[in-house]
Amino acid sequence: MVFTGRQTTKAIGDAGEALALKHLQRAGLVLVERNYRVARGPSARGGEVDLILRDQDGTLVFVEVRARSDAGHGGAAASVGSAKQRRIVLAARHYLMRLAAPPPCRFDVVALDGARIEWLRAAFDAS
Repeated sequence: MVFTGRQTTKAIGDAGEALALKHLQRAGLVLVERNYRVARGPSARGGEVDLILRDQDGTLVFVEVRARSDAGHGGAAASVGSAKQRRIVLAARHYLMRLAAPPPCRFDVVALDGARIEWLRAAFDAS
Protein backbone atom coordinates (compact mmCIF):
# COMPACT_ATOMS: atom_id res chain seq x y z
CA MET A 1 0.00 0.00 0.00
CA VAL A 2 1.45 3.33 -1.00
CA PHE A 3 0.65 6.44 1.02
CA THR A 4 0.76 9.90 -0.47
CA GLY A 5 0.25 13.23 1.22
CA ARG A 6 -2.93 13.87 -0.79
CA GLN A 7 -4.99 10.94 0.51
CA THR A 8 -7.61 11.49 3.17
CA THR A 9 -7.63 9.36 6.31
CA LYS A 10 -10.90 7.80 5.06
CA ALA A 11 -9.35 6.92 1.70
CA ILE A 12 -6.35 5.33 3.40
CA GLY A 13 -8.65 3.39 5.73
CA ASP A 14 -10.88 2.19 2.89
CA ALA A 15 -7.87 1.07 0.84
CA GLY A 16 -6.42 -0.72 3.86
CA GLU A 17 -9.70 -2.51 4.54
CA ALA A 18 -9.97 -3.60 0.90
CA LEU A 19 -6.42 -4.96 0.97
CA ALA A 20 -7.02 -6.75 4.28
CA LEU A 21 -10.28 -8.23 3.00
CA LYS A 22 -8.57 -9.64 -0.10
CA HIS A 23 -5.84 -11.14 2.09
CA LEU A 24 -8.36 -12.79 4.42
CA GLN A 25 -10.54 -14.06 1.56
CA ARG A 26 -7.48 -15.66 -0.06
CA ALA A 27 -7.01 -17.50 3.27
CA GLY A 28 -10.55 -18.89 2.98
CA LEU A 29 -12.57 -16.49 5.16
CA VAL A 30 -15.96 -15.30 3.88
CA LEU A 31 -17.20 -11.73 4.33
CA VAL A 32 -20.32 -11.41 6.48
CA GLU A 33 -20.44 -7.65 7.08
CA ARG A 34 -18.30 -4.57 6.64
CA ASN A 35 -18.09 -1.50 8.89
CA TYR A 36 -20.62 -2.62 11.52
CA ARG A 37 -21.28 0.38 13.77
CA VAL A 38 -23.16 0.82 17.02
CA ALA A 39 -23.86 4.06 18.88
CA ARG A 40 -23.45 4.18 22.64
CA GLY A 41 -25.33 7.42 23.23
CA PRO A 42 -25.35 11.11 22.33
CA SER A 43 -22.25 11.94 24.36
CA ALA A 44 -20.37 8.61 24.42
CA ARG A 45 -18.44 6.94 21.64
CA GLY A 46 -19.86 3.73 20.29
CA GLY A 47 -17.95 1.04 18.50
CA GLU A 48 -17.20 -0.24 15.04
CA VAL A 49 -15.94 -3.49 13.61
CA ASP A 50 -14.14 -2.99 10.29
CA LEU A 51 -14.76 -6.50 8.95
CA ILE A 52 -16.83 -9.44 10.16
CA LEU A 53 -15.95 -12.71 8.46
CA ARG A 54 -16.65 -16.40 8.91
CA ASP A 55 -13.66 -18.73 9.08
CA GLN A 56 -13.73 -22.18 7.52
CA ASP A 57 -14.41 -23.83 10.90
CA GLY A 58 -17.49 -21.62 11.47
CA THR A 59 -15.80 -19.14 13.80
CA LEU A 60 -17.08 -15.59 13.47
CA VAL A 61 -14.06 -13.30 13.16
CA PHE A 62 -14.22 -9.63 14.11
CA VAL A 63 -11.36 -7.82 12.39
CA GLU A 64 -9.78 -4.45 13.12
CA VAL A 65 -7.71 -3.12 10.21
CA ARG A 66 -4.94 -0.61 10.94
CA ALA A 67 -2.77 1.04 8.30
CA ARG A 68 0.40 3.07 8.80
CA SER A 69 2.93 4.34 6.29
CA ASP A 70 5.72 2.54 8.16
CA ALA A 71 6.38 0.58 11.35
CA GLY A 72 7.62 3.61 13.27
CA HIS A 73 6.10 4.41 16.67
CA GLY A 74 5.27 0.74 17.24
CA GLY A 75 3.54 0.19 13.92
CA ALA A 76 -0.09 -0.37 13.04
CA ALA A 77 -0.70 -3.30 15.39
CA ALA A 78 0.48 -1.33 18.42
CA SER A 79 -2.17 1.31 17.73
CA VAL A 80 -4.98 -1.06 18.76
CA GLY A 81 -4.97 -0.13 22.44
CA SER A 82 -7.32 -1.13 25.23
CA ALA A 83 -9.85 1.67 24.57
CA LYS A 84 -10.10 0.68 20.91
CA GLN A 85 -10.44 -2.98 21.89
CA ARG A 86 -13.32 -2.12 24.25
CA ARG A 87 -15.16 -0.28 21.45
CA ILE A 88 -14.70 -3.23 19.09
CA VAL A 89 -15.96 -5.66 21.76
CA LEU A 90 -18.98 -3.39 22.38
CA ALA A 91 -19.90 -3.51 18.70
CA ALA A 92 -19.26 -7.26 18.48
CA ARG A 93 -21.52 -7.97 21.48
CA HIS A 94 -24.24 -5.85 19.91
CA TYR A 95 -23.87 -7.75 16.64
CA LEU A 96 -24.02 -11.13 18.42
CA MET A 97 -27.27 -10.18 20.20
CA ARG A 98 -28.97 -10.32 16.79
CA LEU A 99 -28.09 -14.00 16.35
CA ALA A 100 -30.24 -16.84 17.73
CA ALA A 101 -27.21 -19.00 18.52
CA PRO A 102 -23.89 -17.12 18.56
CA PRO A 103 -21.02 -19.16 17.10
CA PRO A 104 -17.45 -19.29 18.44
CA CYS A 105 -15.80 -15.89 17.94
CA ARG A 106 -12.39 -14.28 17.92
CA PHE A 107 -10.87 -10.84 17.48
CA ASP A 108 -8.17 -10.45 14.85
CA VAL A 109 -6.08 -7.47 13.75
CA VAL A 110 -4.72 -6.93 10.26
CA ALA A 111 -1.82 -4.49 10.46
CA LEU A 112 -0.58 -2.78 7.31
CA ASP A 113 2.81 -1.13 7.74
CA GLY A 114 3.74 0.32 4.37
CA ALA A 115 3.84 -2.67 1.99
CA ARG A 116 3.92 -5.22 4.84
CA ILE A 117 0.74 -7.01 5.92
CA GLU A 118 0.49 -8.88 9.20
CA TRP A 119 -2.56 -10.90 10.26
CA LEU A 120 -2.72 -11.33 14.03
CA ARG A 121 -5.23 -14.08 14.83
CA ALA A 122 -6.86 -13.87 18.25
CA ALA A 123 -5.02 -10.59 18.88
CA PHE A 124 -7.18 -9.86 21.94
CA ASP A 125 -10.23 -11.25 23.71
CA ALA A 126 -13.52 -9.86 25.03
CA SER A 127 -12.51 -9.79 28.68
